[in-house]
Amino acid sequence: MVDITSVGSYVTPYAVMLLQIIGSAVIGFLIGWDRYSKSKPAGIKTYMYVCASCCLITLISIHSVVHFSEMSDNIMMDPMRLAAQIVSGLGFLGAGVILKDGFNVTGLTSAAMIFFVGGVGISIAAGFYGLAVTAVIVTILLARVGNLIEEKMDGKVS
Repeated sequence: MVDITSVGSYVTPYAVMLLQIIGSAVIGFLIGWDRYSKSKPAGIKTYMYVCASCCLITLISIHSVVHFSEMSDNIMMDPMRLAAQIVSGLGFLGAGVILKDGFNVTGLTSAAMIFFVGGVGISIAAGFYGLAVTAVIVTILLARVGNLIEEKMDGKVS
């Protein structure tokens, strides 16, 4: 069994791919924990599965190009084709957590976060760790600020 996968001149050790899966699962878990603690529609397991599965599918997509293109010179593959399909699936999954009761709509933030955590998984798999970590930190901080602003504007904080 081959222990490395190469993309162009870059070689990704199998251990790095395992760490990418673990890292995306942990990040998804932490985001899900935050949502669960607020009694939101999607929780710990949902976010963990979404983030880890997006990472896994993207890794397969990226690294299968090299694997299958070595079989024949005539095979042309797009490494981001599966990642593009993830976006459609995330939209479908996100729609499932949006609930409407008369004029009240709930679950929009959960749907957006499912989409976001999918993007985090994709970015980790593609090797954009700095972008993924920065996106998570910035969105968490701005979400906290947004909560404070909304509470103040709703008159809950004097």
